[in-house]
Amino acid sequence: MTAEPRINDRIRVPEVRLVGPNGEQVGIVPIAKAMELAREADLDLVEVAPMARPPVAKLMDYGKFKYESALKAREARRNQAQTVIKEMKLRPKIDPHDYETKKGHVVRFLKAGDKVKITIMFRGREQSRPELGYRLLQRLAQDVAELGFVEFSPKQDGRNMIMVLGPTKKKSEAMAEAREAREARIGTKRDGESDGEFEGELEDLAPEDFGTTEVDAAPQE
Repeated sequence: MTAEPRINDRIRVPEVRLVGPNGEQVGIVPIAKAMELAREADLDLVEVAPMARPPVAKLMDYGKFKYESALKAREARRNQAQTVIKEMKLRPKIDPHDYETKKGHVVRFLKAGDKVKITIMFRGREQSRPELGYRLLQRLAQDVAELGFVEFSPKQDGRNMIMVLGPTKKKSEAMAEAREAREARIGTKRDGESDGEFEGELEDLAPEDFGTTEVDAAPQE
């Protein structure tokens, strides 16, 4: 954690290398002179490099500086790209409709920039036919090849066979595109519909729009 910088009369040194409010170099001046310049400009004298010899101090509005720093930190956290690993479970003899449904979930996850762990669950005699699961995983990988790639090849793990798909698009890019799409939709609502309809659009922005909702599809009986 960064220590709180010393400002104004908390700076206990005989002289400082002074930097002006616009980054201009004032030079080495006695601390009393630096304090006087700060009062005349109605600014704070902030020690920005205490380990330098002499220490470096800058004239600035410290309250404004802290506020802007907090805004930047919040924006950085908002844009932080964290890749989430989703999981989708399938049976080796899945019917076509269920396959398309679960493939749709995989597509949505990959579009959001998340990894997807695909688990094929074998039961009973199915365990003697691992090639069924392998072919199903290969088929799924081919069907979503434009959005994802095989990051972890199919591997038998007890009664299950596992494969991990990685997104071809970075998480940060997916988040930016999703944000632009939402803003475009909201802009269309604002231009062409009533305020009530516009508010409804805002309410429709569910968490899954951000690709952060876990979907663990129930296994097919």
